[in-house]
Amino acid sequence: MASVLEFSDVVVRRNGRNIVDRLNWQVNDDERWVVLGPNGAGKTTLLQLADTFMHPTSGEASVLGETLGQTNVFELRPRIGFTSSALARRVPADETVLNVVMTAAYSVLGRWNEEYESMDVDRAREVLGDWALDHLADRLFGTLSDGERKRVLIARAIMTDPELLLLDEPSASLDLGSREVLLGLLSTFAKSPLTPAMVMVTHHVEEIPPGFTHVLLLRDGQAVKAGPIHDTLTRENLTETFGMPIALAEASGRYAARAY
Repeated sequence: MASVLEFSDVVVRRNGRNIVDRLNWQVNDDERWVVLGPNGAGKTTLLQLADTFMHPTSGEASVLGETLGQTNVFELRPRIGFTSSALARRVPADETVLNVVMTAAYSVLGRWNEEYESMDVDRAREVLGDWALDHLADRLFGTLSDGERKRVLIARAIMTDPELLLLDEPSASLDLGSREVLLGLLSTFAKSPLTPAMVMVTHHVEEIPPGFTHVLLLRDGQAVKAGPIHDTLTRENLTETFGMPIALAEASGRYAARAY
């Protein structure tokens, strides 16, 4: 078991405010983490640190064994898979689904003058099949539904066999059917022993796929609790995290929460 993320007393300060505040957190290579908390808790900032696009103001952040500020992040980033709604807005609408996935091999978002080998095409088609997208390979990205776009971007993030996979609200804004399709696929992926370490940000416990093993509860940039999901995701801890009485139910690895 090796550490893929390790934060020690990490602070991220912007405009005189600590967005992340003295955070200590470790993710091992066989763990799948959910980061849960209210708006403004620091969840997206946490992913930006993990994706090496932000450095801590103080403290030490280690990603895949490399300390930020002491390593070449351009060599580190290809080892990390990342997807978010913001990334979706940068993908050319007239790019085919196959190319959106395949261009991950060059870390570009649109096909230009790169040369791809048959193994790149085969790998892209393989991951499209894994995410129930193979029938859309020749469709234009701009013609897809929100659910299909989110699955395409996850397939793209997985294309290069990353050592760490970061998902920023992958099921946000989806209708019930699209959400359930995506969560089912994420659950299958999370349960595979071949899957890399995963960190997924969400606002809602209903969006946690079965197979995720740990949870970090954030409030005001600080960890309320962190640990194995069955021990940590409790009514008491959610109440503290969201600052209101929360009722929590669990059935077959799925959760539901409401205020009371």
